[in-house]
Amino acid sequence: MKKFLLILMVCSCALIDVNAQQDPMFTKYMFNTLSYNPAYAGSKEFLSIRALYRNQWWGIEGAPTSQTVTAHTPLLKRVGVGINLNHDQIGINRNTTGYLTYAYRIPFGKGTVSLGVQGGIVNYRKDFDLLKYKDPRGMDETFLDEGINKWMPNFGAGVYYYSETFYAGISSPHLINYDLRDNVNTAKWAKTYRHYYFTAGAAIPITGNSLIFKPSGLLKVAGAFGDNAGEVNSPSQVGAPVELDVDASFLFYQTFWLGASFRTAIEASEFGGESSFDSADIWAAFYLKNGLLIGASYDYTLTKLQEYAQGSFEVMLGYDFNYKTKKVNTPRYF
Repeated sequence: MKKFLLILMVCSCALIDVNAQQDPMFTKYMFNTLSYNPAYAGSKEFLSIRALYRNQWWGIEGAPTSQTVTAHTPLLKRVGVGINLNHDQIGINRNTTGYLTYAYRIPFGKGTVSLGVQGGIVNYRKDFDLLKYKDPRGMDETFLDEGINKWMPNFGAGVYYYSETFYAGISSPHLINYDLRDNVNTAKWAKTYRHYYFTAGAAIPITGNSLIFKPSGLLKVAGAFGDNAGEVNSPSQVGAPVELDVDASFLFYQTFWLGASFRTAIEASEFGGESSFDSADIWAAFYLKNGLLIGASYDYTLTKLQEYAQGSFEVMLGYDFNYKTKKVNTPRYF
């Protein structure tokens, strides 16, 4: 059964990339904001580095694995810059991205509005030689070549508002859509689609700075605003659901985080409009006195995949270079 699931998953990705979320997901998205919103650059007021590794549906061969590394810092009083590197792999598919980010920050009321852009390169690869074919390979023109290796420039943009106790943002990290296959006369083809992110969160003191309640949410939409126009069976139709992450965590003494989250997906109305519970998650993180941040999370799968997988897990490593003053007057919760 595991092999059957692997074959089904890989073939689906190889033939109809338009029907799935293409950007990697992370349970600890609140520590990884720069990967989907360039306007976050410089918001911590010091050089900050984060690295995350995710193993999704652990126990199923060929299941997704994702890695991301981000670094950002203020450059001038109102300017922030950063770098964002991501790698995502599922079955025979590999996607690697690298972006340079720029943000301009403007004081607004009790907080700051940041306008961000990013530009970089995307490398998309498929290796059809790794597949095992039941019928002769030449019977299906989809797999006639050795695979795909495309380099595609792209850019993204975002807006991010933050204060000491609240933040909200909207962004699209890659704005150019690309066809990933050439000269293939199939009913559907592989194509990249814009992803839109809407995020918000707050830091609510319970007992001063000793205990902070931090709720947050992330909404991810693929192929909206005209990207999914067409009939259900049209090649231009996007079947990816809207993904919603809701998280609640507590920060103890500005040192230890303990949180829980819930992920659900809502299908487009053309595909039934049904929602499904994806996972329930727990996570923890330690902020050490020398500026080092370590964390881990575990997702309990709520779909039928739980019969074959051992859930999903993430590990995180980070470092803040201004740790000596991070707790003075205005601690940074975001």
